[in-house]
Amino acid sequence: MQHLLENPMLLQRELNNRSLYTFIQYFWDFVSAHDFKGNWHIEYLCKELEILAERVSRGEAREYDLVINVPPGSTKTITCSIMFPVWCWTKWEWMRFITASYSGALSLESAEYCRDLIRSPAFLDVYPDITIKEDKDTKSNFRIAKKETGLGGRVRQGGYRYSTSVGGTLTGFHGDILIVDDPLNPTQAVSEVELANANRWMEQTLSTRKTDKAVTPTLLIMQRLHQDDPTGHILAKQKDNVKHICMPGEIRNYKDKVKPAELAKHYVNDLLDPNRLTWKTLEDLESDLGQYGYAGQIGQDPTPPGGGMFRVDHFVYVDKSPNPVDVVRTVRYWDKAASQDAGTFTVGVKMAQMVNRHWVILDVKRGRWGTHERERIMKSVAEADGKDVIVWIEQEPGSGGKESADASILNLAGYSVYAERPTGDKVFRADPYSVQVNNGNVMLLTAHWNSVFVEEHRYFPFSTNKDQVDAGSGAFNKLTFKKIVRRII
Repeated sequence: MQHLLENPMLLQRELNNRSLYTFIQYFWDFVSAHDFKGNWHIEYLCKELEILAERVSRGEAREYDLVINVPPGSTKTITCSIMFPVWCWTKWEWMRFITASYSGALSLESAEYCRDLIRSPAFLDVYPDITIKEDKDTKSNFRIAKKETGLGGRVRQGGYRYSTSVGGTLTGFHGDILIVDDPLNPTQAVSEVELANANRWMEQTLSTRKTDKAVTPTLLIMQRLHQDDPTGHILAKQKDNVKHICMPGEIRNYKDKVKPAELAKHYVNDLLDPNRLTWKTLEDLESDLGQYGYAGQIGQDPTPPGGGMFRVDHFVYVDKSPNPVDVVRTVRYWDKAASQDAGTFTVGVKMAQMVNRHWVILDVKRGRWGTHERERIMKSVAEADGKDVIVWIEQEPGSGGKESADASILNLAGYSVYAERPTGDKVFRADPYSVQVNNGNVMLLTAHWNSVFVEEHRYFPFSTNKDQVDAGSGAFNKLTFKKIVRRII
């Protein structure tokens, strides 16, 4: 003890060795320009990472891979991707890490922070024996070296950090711990191709890069972005050797997502981190992300409460059509498939606006029809609806879309028929409609089409088909004059 007191750096080293959380606090200024703001969730994650690393250090069989879901801005990257490997090297310099993120630039940035920390004077004061091997020193691949005392200053070769992107090559590299930090960005999450690529890379490429398949764990840390993102893909397999830690940004709406459930007792005012993620901050994020993005990235639930973008349990079912005196106007909106074999449906949604500012969906026509059959059906439906129902047709981009819309208008001569070329993506156009559904202001006339219609809304915008939602939002926007369009004659 006297020796430690006379050598404060030795004391600090011992304190750091015992706690990753202490290590992070001590070296925080070298990886962040902002003051350190401690919170229980950071300390909890540090304890979990310590357990993971210590089992590897002892060569013990892997109990589980670790999947962590936390919101953006919660210090997850600094904790897991930057500080954690360096802390491990101060204790077990031989450890090898493979790290990956959705982009190579992001992965290299974390690696650069690691290198800068190890080179810093403060680190050298506490760990003069830990350095980076001079002839193996690049951001994408650097190796640790340890100077041994009492042996003529011999340098012993240690482990390394190899950084890549999800989907990148890993040939020739193996890791004692594999770290994947944010395998997808929000833009990629809406792409089925990118989702499949990320899941395939983790299953078929990363999994083969373990130093010892019985020992090496995989650490996946991310915000939820999709039902079948890497977290969802892993959890769907229901393996016993996966530990899932899930910490939503708030539990006013997402308490059931907390894992382990007892972590909810640490939340203050229902907030994970009242310093970084205040209610005002979360309110602004919801405005920026939208309700689906907020549910995934903050709530760690890629479907908002009660369903997807639409809270389908808020649809109100009615057994009969409204009295005509209670109806302001009625429209039938058609979303036409490009072709019979395109995998999409032609859908016509008939919706009425009531005098009490509620809306009733009266009928849905849906099918995969060839051009002639589709036009025949649209004409038949218009005849059945009557001339009081205004018909709208979504015009696809390009000359082909205009020609198709013109052909339908000619086919429906004698009826009030309009075409529009919508702007913005489907999610943006559906938002005003979803607000009214979620507030219980949209009714469905009980009919055989209800089930398929509701299920598509449940998973929108990541449902396989989106035609019914697109036609529904189109009808709603026409009834509420959300768009200014021109009549095509």
